[in-house]
Amino acid sequence: MPSAFLAHAETARCGVFAKMVRMAQKKGPTKGSGGKHRNALRGHGPTPKAEDRVYHKAHKAKVAADKRRAADPRLAAKRRAARFSSGDTSDLVIGRNAVLEALRSNVPSKELYIAARIEHDDRTREIVKLAGAEGIHLLEADRIEMDHIAHSSNHQGIVLRTLPYEYASLQTLVDRADAKAKALSGASPEARNLAKPLFIALDGVTDPQNLGAVIRSAAAFGANGVILPERRSASVNAAAWKVSAGAAAHIPVAKVVNLTKAIQSMRERGYYAVGLDGGGTAEVGHTGFETDPLIVVLGSEGKGISRLVRETCDVIAGIPMSSMVESLNASVAAGIALSSVYSARLHATE
Repeated sequence: MPSAFLAHAETARCGVFAKMVRMAQKKGPTKGSGGKHRNALRGHGPTPKAEDRVYHKAHKAKVAADKRRAADPRLAAKRRAARFSSGDTSDLVIGRNAVLEALRSNVPSKELYIAARIEHDDRTREIVKLAGAEGIHLLEADRIEMDHIAHSSNHQGIVLRTLPYEYASLQTLVDRADAKAKALSGASPEARNLAKPLFIALDGVTDPQNLGAVIRSAAAFGANGVILPERRSASVNAAAWKVSAGAAAHIPVAKVVNLTKAIQSMRERGYYAVGLDGGGTAEVGHTGFETDPLIVVLGSEGKGISRLVRETCDVIAGIPMSSMVESLNASVAAGIALSSVYSARLHATE
């Protein structure tokens, strides 16, 4: 075999071997391996559903169905109403008479909802006038929206949303009451007695209407404030505002974490605590503490004052009444007790 031919064959073998070496060193799949485009598919996840592919007819059908649902006036009304409503209705005053009374009582409010195409009468015209004078936002809603906002169909086309009540600090109220008594220390004996600090504390009163009536009595007899525990107690909401007949705007209310500790801290500042209970050892108005800085403590009609709060009081007093009645409503008892304290202070100098 000629040497030239052998040399050519050797060169060809070397070239093929070199090419195979280069192919072995090359990263990734190669032609003929079945994985030429495999890297491009990695990390993309499963195949999208037909309705999620913009080019698929299922996607077009889904878009059309969404448009039909969005155009449904009933669903649109529910979506609009959901922006203004919540599950809590404690800040709502519902109905023409109730809303009118709330506005007349100057209940702090932020929004007034009026049904579209409502048949106006003297009440609704006065409601709109009062709301406009107070700068309350007037919002018109259709029947479905009104039902959703009020969580009821019995709204008569009028719903008022009140502002959250701003509770005061007990420390601030006590400092203010002490400063008022000190400022009148040089006045007449009658004025000095009437200026003595007077607070009423409610233990376990959960009815907001009772709370509103207590606030009204506190305002009538010159109390410096009302004290509520944070737990197991009514809050100053729309119902309490309405029953207080506007007195909640003048009598501050404080919420405390622990009523027992709050009473103890006030006793350290010279206050006396008189608890009201049917089995009291003294008679309300005749405990001997009426002309001192005083806290009148009331419990619920059913359970009364709790054991710890009862033990914190200086004396337990009862209200004399007929044996035909076992107990009084908390707001009625508060009115009698505050009236008795006021009368005792008024006549203490005689």
